[in-house]
Parts: sequence; structure tokens; C-alpha cells
Amino acid sequence: MKAQRMITVLERLLEQNWAVFIWGAPGTGKSSIVREVAASRGLEVRDLRASLLDPTDLRGIPMIHDGKAQWCPPVFLPGSEEKPGILFLDEINAAAPLVQAGMYQLVLDRRVGEYELPAGWKIIAAGNRKEDRAVTFRLSSALANRFIHLNLDVDAGDWQNWALAHNVHPVVRAFLHVRHELLYSRAPDEAAFASPRSWEMASDVIRDFGSCQAAADVLPGIIGSGPAIELGAFERNADVAAELEAILADPEGAPVPEALDRLWALVSFMGGRGKEETVRRAAGRLLKRLPADFAVVLARDILKVHPAFVRNPGYLAFMRAHGEYFA
Repeated sequence: MKAQRMITVLERLLEQNWAVFIWGAPGTGKSSIVREVAASRGLEVRDLRASLLDPTDLRGIPMIHDGKAQWCPPVFLPGSEEKPGILFLDEINAAAPLVQAGMYQLVLDRRVGEYELPAGWKIIAAGNRKEDRAVTFRLSSALANRFIHLNLDVDAGDWQNWALAHNVHPVVRAFLHVRHELLYSRAPDEAAFASPRSWEMASDVIRDFGSCQAAADVLPGIIGSGPAIELGAFERNADVAAELEAILADPEGAPVPEALDRLWALVSFMGGRGKEETVRRAAGRLLKRLPADFAVVLARDILKVHPAFVRNPGYLAFMRAHGEYFA
């Protein structure tokens, strides 16, 4: 299931009380999706790491009241006075089997002993798969049967939409347009590997250091040595700063690059600056000069950050000539 579809499904499933389990590889955005869905509804996310619990922690501590033992629930479980939210059981299958057993009643019956999960609180869990070489225990069949199971897939198109909205560095977005198979890639003998999360980390580092070359000794420790080498080579071959400035100054006369890597870089840089009026004005005039598939990517990226671009004369002319690309 793609990330955008996962968001839509979770929003629908929040209308009922069944617990949901999101499966996916490390660094693919499972927790980010949960937080995005919660934020869209104004819900708190209570992050509970089952791997840090002992089997008896969920029950709390007993105290004597009127000669009887009464259990005081732990503070990390939401109280009845709190506003609705999501109890997020992250990395639940990294917990030992006895801790998982302690989750049975909470997940299915929404209670543990005398404690009851308040109305309005939903349970979502997440975990890595055994084949991802993460620390996991087999999820017991009794616990597994208490969840709706959803599998999160890594999708380059979905990630590009997310990356544009979250200001990921244009050289990273351009590189992954060309080498989309490296969005998630890991070598068996390296600790660092490429994932949606590590590409976001790489974007921040590149922006702080100023370029891939300046961060050449850091990037292998974020995305792995292979992707880091390819990214550095891509940046050297597709340095579009001068081309971009020339096109902004003269969108109808400045040379347009022909190499695919330089075209992807140009489109990504312009799309990332789509909120700027000068860029939108130049893009409207440039659309007719670009190969149609690159023009479509540029137009869509600008529309995502500035929907009024739909009234740009150059965009309207391009639509009349190539409307089938937007069908």
C-alpha cells in the first residue's frame, strides 16, 4: 500500500475501534504517517515503545484502599480526563513475547485489568518485518489476530510528492527522479543505507554543508557509500545554478539542457521554488520548450505549491497542446 493510500485508509479506520498494525521496512515513514493523520484531526499521539516495557508495566502498581488492593495505572496510558488521541504502539514486535502477551487485553478489549482506554482513543501499532534484519520477535498469532494489518510499500512517486511539500533539497529530488530504485536500497555489509528517512537526513546535511561535495565524507554514513558516490557524481554533472539563473532571466531564449540528469535537476530546482513569482513566470514560458514529460512534472510541482498557476497563460497554452498528459 502506497503512503498516500495508507493515510486515506487510516483516516477511515479511525472511525471505528479496531486496532491497526502497519508493517514496513525501517525508515519508510510509518510513524510519520501516523503523526500526519493525527495532526490532520488535531489528535495527540501517545508513543508507547513496547520493547522498553516489562510484562507487568501495563498493569501499574498496587496500593491498599479500604483494605483491598487497587491498581494504579501507569502515567503513560491516557487518563479519562484527557482529550482523544492515538495510542501508538511503535516497534511492538520488537518486544519480548511476555510483553506482547500483556498487550492482548489492551488491544482487543481496550482495557488492562481495572484500567479502560478512554473513549475517543484509537490504537495503532507499527513494526518492522523479519526480512528487514531489524530486531524483531515473532508476533504471536493471538496478538496478530487482534489487528487490522496494513503493509506500507515504498513508492517513488508518492515520495516525490512528499519531498516537494517538505522542502527536500532539489538535488536529492532530481537524483531520485533518475535513480528512483535507490529510494530504498541497502548493502549487506554497511550499517547506513538509503531509505526515505535517510534521504531526508541527507537533504538536511547537504543544505547545511552547501553541496554534496562539501559533505562527501558524511553522506556515506547516511545513505551508504554506493548511493553517496552516485549522488555526488550526479551533482557534479548536473550543476544547474548558472542554467537556472539564465533561464529565469530569459526563459524564451536561454539554452535548455538536453541531458536527462540536467533536465531533472532543472525541473526539480524550479519546482522547489514554485512559490516565487519570478520562477512561475519563467516556468510558464519555458513549458513549451521542454520535452513534454518534463514540462508535465514542472507544471504539477508548481501547481502543488501554487494552485493559481493554473491561470498562467503559458500553462493554459501547454494544456491545450498536451492536455492528454494530465488525464
